Amino acid sequence: MSSDPIALALGRVPSGIFILTAGTGDRATGMLASWVMQAGFEPPMITVAVKQGRYVGDWLAAGEPFVLNVVGDGQFDFLKHFGKGFEPNAPAFTDVDVRPCARGVPVLVDAIAHLECEPVSHVDSGDHRIFLARVVRGAASDAQPMIHVRKNGLSY
Repeated sequence: MSSDPIALALGRVPSGIFILTAGTGDRATGMLASWVMQAGFEPPMITVAVKQGRYVGDWLAAGEPFVLNVVGDGQFDFLKHFGKGFEPNAPAFTDVDVRPCARGVPVLVDAIAHLECEPVSHVDSGDHRIFLARVVRGAASDAQPMIHVRKNGLSY
């Protein structure tokens, strides 16, 4: 673990844990995301960071819709399943219950909430690309979200 004061301080910035789903049909995939933040009330907007070079980032940059599925406290199976990511066209939802949203993107049935999103812009931020997206639909349960705090703010 780094003893760099910046790394230690950045690591203490809490975040939620999300599964970002994108694509439809056999092309659909999912990835673990933690850098998500609400970015507006009217219209409702969020930001999400995707590491440079991930093919899902190319889809979002092209304006493809996506779903942010909120992982609940104790739902560690989602972390195991989606944590390593998936190669393009690899089946991402084996043994995971999903249903399509209005745009056909998978929604994780067991997630505690979901936000259906449409990208409107993005900006490169070092090794990540930050997407600004409009939230067009969503649903939530009363369950508590998983919160993540890192020991080192300069790596996952």
